[in-house]
Amino acid sequence: MNQPLALVIDDEPDICELLTLTLGRMNIDSKSAVDVAGAKTLLKKHRFDICLTDMRLPDGDGLDLVDWMQTHAPSVPVAVITAHGNVETAVQALKLGAFDFISKPLDLNNLRNIVANALRVDARESHGPKLLGESQQMNDLREMIHRVARSQAPVHITGESGTGKELVARLIHDSGPRAEGPFVPVNCGAIPAELMESEFFGHRKGSFTGAINDKAGLLQCAEDGTLFLDEIADLPLPMQVKLLRVIQEKKVRPVGASREESVDVRILSATHQNLSEMVASNEFREDLYYRINVIELHVPALRERGDDILLLADHILHRLNGKVSLGEDARTALLAYSFPGNVRELENMLERAVTMCLGGTITAKDLNMRDPSEPGTATAPLGRLGEQVDDVQRQAIVDALEKTRYNKTAAAKLLGLSFRQLRYRIKKLGIE
Repeated sequence: MNQPLALVIDDEPDICELLTLTLGRMNIDSKSAVDVAGAKTLLKKHRFDICLTDMRLPDGDGLDLVDWMQTHAPSVPVAVITAHGNVETAVQALKLGAFDFISKPLDLNNLRNIVANALRVDARESHGPKLLGESQQMNDLREMIHRVARSQAPVHITGESGTGKELVARLIHDSGPRAEGPFVPVNCGAIPAELMESEFFGHRKGSFTGAINDKAGLLQCAEDGTLFLDEIADLPLPMQVKLLRVIQEKKVRPVGASREESVDVRILSATHQNLSEMVASNEFREDLYYRINVIELHVPALRERGDDILLLADHILHRLNGKVSLGEDARTALLAYSFPGNVRELENMLERAVTMCLGGTITAKDLNMRDPSEPGTATAPLGRLGEQVDDVQRQAIVDALEKTRYNKTAAAKLLGLSFRQLRYRIKKLGIE
């Protein structure tokens, strides 16, 4: 097999030589350029496996080159070399598509880890599990997962409870260069505040009452892999300060330890809360928000995914009991329902319906949908409250049709429905 080929871009001969020698010891060939123009020429001539570029170049900015590469050399992972402490530039480079960044003075161990991760990308990105769904929202989400998986940038995943944010985080991990490393999920709201530092950073024997042995923290357990911080909005402010330092310095100090330890971990986070509003109300640190939110992925609510509801329902039923199917009235009811609990609610609903149904066919009554006007209560869809909801829906659809001169496509868009959802509801509600 041919050795990997790297492109090194730096106008300082000493730095260029150091990078070339380090790569050579890793059995990686390299070519070098001293400016943006030379780099572009080489990128057009050769197929590189990785690119390392300084930020300040004689004829331009490294950020401009990163941006140019996303169109002209999108398959080449690029890491940027930044001045020490220049966090804003590093974050901007990650947003433009850089794989990672390296701070000066160069830490050669860190450099070797970054290069090794970059070279593992191509072997992973075409494999791994896929998200179910054929809606445009899910196609867009899959594309974003594919793009961010190869990066080392922190990703913040937003979406309502029950939409599958942890699944998205696992897909990012499994599709990227850290797939062979551990994936460590943690619910930040489930750890008592007084134990949080020990849980995250570990502790030394005797550092506090009950510390009878050394213990590795969650960050150390995720070494060479991914730490997924679910419900990160629940982190207390003092812990937010400590987490920010870990992200910036890539080091942790276990409770009771005299020195810091290096950690190589990718941070993914998620919450159903609005972090920008929490920043405005001083409930979440602004500097941490910008570090974890370098790339944001939004997982759509189930009600926004149109016919994906039926595709998911059929998949879940096959997993639960391959002999049970959905009746036509149940399919109509599922498409008309708002699913405040999203995919998690759909799973629970179908699990119950499989137990309740007779004859191998699930009816609308078997679904036992809760009325949207009374969250948390279970009621059959044909009850009195259900009739009231039908009246409200009927009037809303009629109003939308009149506003759009009975253009069903435009009316569906106005109501936030797919065309098929609107057609089902028109039929169900008996609208002429």
